Amino acid sequence: MSAAGLDVPSTLRTFQAGSRSPGRVSLFETTLGSPVFEVTEIAVPESPSTPMRTVQLALVAVNEALELAGLRPPLASRRVGVCLGTSVACQLNDVDFYAGFKKHGSAPMTSVKRFLRGNLAETVAAAVGADGPCLTVANACSSGADAIGVALSWLRNGVCDIAIAGGADELNRIPFCGFNSLGIMSPEPCRPFDRERQGLNLGEGAGILLLESDRNGRDLARMSGLLLAGYSTFADAYHLTAPRPDGSGLEKSIRDALARASVDPGDVCFVNAHGTATRDNDKVEGEVLARVFGPDIDVISTKGYTGHTLGAAGGIEAVFTAVALEEGWIPASAGFERPDEEIPIRPVTRKKDIAGSCAVSTSLAFGGNNSTLVFRMQTNAWGQGEGRA
Repeated sequence: MSAAGLDVPSTLRTFQAGSRSPGRVSLFETTLGSPVFEVTEIAVPESPSTPMRTVQLALVAVNEALELAGLRPPLASRRVGVCLGTSVACQLNDVDFYAGFKKHGSAPMTSVKRFLRGNLAETVAAAVGADGPCLTVANACSSGADAIGVALSWLRNGVCDIAIAGGADELNRIPFCGFNSLGIMSPEPCRPFDRERQGLNLGEGAGILLLESDRNGRDLARMSGLLLAGYSTFADAYHLTAPRPDGSGLEKSIRDALARASVDPGDVCFVNAHGTATRDNDKVEGEVLARVFGPDIDVISTKGYTGHTLGAAGGIEAVFTAVALEEGWIPASAGFERPDEEIPIRPVTRKKDIAGSCAVSTSLAFGGNNSTLVFRMQTNAWGQGEGRA
């Protein structure tokens, strides 16, 4: 769920229409006018007993995933793990608390208590009655993808039979101001990979996968034909916020994930790129994708519909990648119009049918982290170490 839709069907309708609706932020006061992709249907928490907004976003997606899988809480009768990525929800960034403490030397502990009760994975696990392994991953903008990778390792090692995995994040004043200070926020709707791109738009939402071990022997209700076949992550350790210019870490991540999935680059029918619409990210990522898959690979960036949802992005885009494989089509890469001569790949500009059974989703993060997920439609017997999504 995101600004593109509160569930999978409404998101698909947005993709089919090629529509997007960024606007001015309404969740907090600011003089900055950069557009955002806000989920207007979820109310702002009004009392200490109301869960953090990130938790609310996550639970909407978790409940949809459980419903699609035919599972009903409580889940204590199954070995169910919860691994969720986030960024904002792991920061105690209550401006009012700090302002009050600075002015008066003390402040109400309301926000602190809400934060302590707001551990994303623990809160979701309690809500659905899951008593397996539980972990919140905070690895900047690759958090959602990395959480899915951790959950896959749980299944491979028999730690649990089912894992709730993905990411969630909310719009917040702290990253909004921080990204503006970095000079990478666009004053208009973002244009991933476009020659005229000016930066990113922030967004919010949640993307959740239910992964089931191939050893469990029971099909989930509706997503039984899709396999999470590979995951890999490599860190550049090059710069706090800038990608390594040669993209070597991202290339290693993609090639290693493909190898772990026993998938050849030529078998991949499309890539759901990180595609933030910043100058450096798109140039480096585009060059790497061309080296690995060739310049004619079908590429999309769904951030043109959702904005950059930070810790949720890897989870949301994993869901989009999985659904596209099942549906057999990918949407136009919203915002892309003019090719950049420095970027060898060209995102698709219209809704396009896909003919293939494998797809890749990439997630890049501050600190130089590069993570890759490989999905494959099931055509025969399960392979070793795969997770059914």
